[in-house]
Amino acid sequence: MSKKKQSLLRPLVVLVGIASVSAFTLGYVYQITEAPIKRAKDNRELEAIAEVVNEFDNNPFAEKMKISTSNKKHKLTMYPARKDGILNSVAVKTYTNTGFGGRIELMAGFNVDGSIKSFKIISSHETPGLGSKVDEPKFKTQFQGFYPGRQILKVRQDGGDIDAVTAATISSRAVLKAIERAYDAFRTFNSGSNNE
Repeated sequence: MSKKKQSLLRPLVVLVGIASVSAFTLGYVYQITEAPIKRAKDNRELEAIAEVVNEFDNNPFAEKMKISTSNKKHKLTMYPARKDGILNSVAVKTYTNTGFGGRIELMAGFNVDGSIKSFKIISSHETPGLGSKVDEPKFKTQFQGFYPGRQILKVRQDGGDIDAVTAATISSRAVLKAIERAYDAFRTFNSGSNNE
């Protein structure tokens, strides 16, 4: 073997060795952290469900089901909340990709009559102190008892009935879009046209 080939082979072997050790280490760390990360995510969702539905004594997480929007383009997860075996509200995990910082995931709660109980942001990258205010009571209280079938689920600037967060209209619109998607799936499910 020539000296030139030998000088190229040694760094290549070292590089492959480092890459192999790195890949093994990453795989090992992923296996160790996968279950705790999933538990933390599930706990965050359970807390959000509890915040957006009426009092319940069942396990909404165990009864979750997939529901589709009316156009069948989006599948969302619905969590029924029951008290003494009677359905009193539902939580729908929804999302939008139109936030100022990109994707926003939230849990929207609906009473059985279709009115909004509340919502809780699960994940977002909105600007702290501006767009992040969409998860604060001043904005959220507008939704309590809001009935999307009778009222206009848009910000006032767009002809709707909701006041946007000051200097965070894009984030406000994104939240409304996510709630509207959840309401559409909930309404479609209630009408019996959801074939899941």
